[in-house]
Amino acid sequence: MRAGLIQLSSSDIPADNLRDVLGYMRKAKADGASFVLTPEVTNCVSNSRNHQQSVLQHEDQDITLAGIRDEAAKLGLWVLIGSLGLKTDDADGRFANRSFMINPTGDIVARYDKIHMFDVNIDAQESFRESAGYRPGAQAVVADTDFGKVGMTICYDVRFPQLHRALGHAGADIITGPAAFSPVSGAAHWHVLLRARAIETGCFVLAPAQCGKHPVSTGKARYTYGHSLAVAPWGEILVDGGEDPGVTMVDLDMSKISDARGRIPTLSHDRNFERPEGVSE
Repeated sequence: MRAGLIQLSSSDIPADNLRDVLGYMRKAKADGASFVLTPEVTNCVSNSRNHQQSVLQHEDQDITLAGIRDEAAKLGLWVLIGSLGLKTDDADGRFANRSFMINPTGDIVARYDKIHMFDVNIDAQESFRESAGYRPGAQAVVADTDFGKVGMTICYDVRFPQLHRALGHAGADIITGPAAFSPVSGAAHWHVLLRARAIETGCFVLAPAQCGKHPVSTGKARYTYGHSLAVAPWGEILVDGGEDPGVTMVDLDMSKISDARGRIPTLSHDRNFERPEGVSE
């Protein structure tokens, strides 16, 4: 199975980002892809909540979702929309950070809302409070496709192995990890975290990423790490998308999943244990 990892430097203008995504989808299809993946917040990268409020839409009105669904049907592609920032009907007005699996007829076959919120202080220059603008999801999701089961995660989720292990136990063959990773933490942690999640589960891990300096019309500029990765179940990095926007192609030999799990079958070796005193579930 050939996949195309789309790496973007999304702006804060959804229509511009959609144009770029559609172009990369066509290129991936021309290069033989049957599965194409986009990064986190494909539709809008912005640090301004006021700007997000003015340009983000509810799911049924979102132009990026509609445009990608139409193009997936035209091209006959499976598409993982890494995530979209979407308005919700929540009383506190927070957005959803939602990933979608789209089939080759343009239908939505699975949705996943990011569970773990990026509330961190990376250094003196970079701090994030994702939960101030986005509300967390609560449901792990495995999507059924014609090439296997796909466990869906988003960015900061990569730091929580228990989620990935649950996806592995649910039968995932591939785990997706679309991201808009900080350059500082990306340089330190991105490759090793994704390799660890693949090794622990015996899954392929596909992680399309945002990259570079993001053009914004208002608010503070945002920088992201790039390096879209595909990792094999044994932990080898198959491709690295580097630091610039584009499409990185990768061929997946699905027999590698059973091979890795047969050699070190950790998913069948879990044991129940008592947590240390004072630690809850």
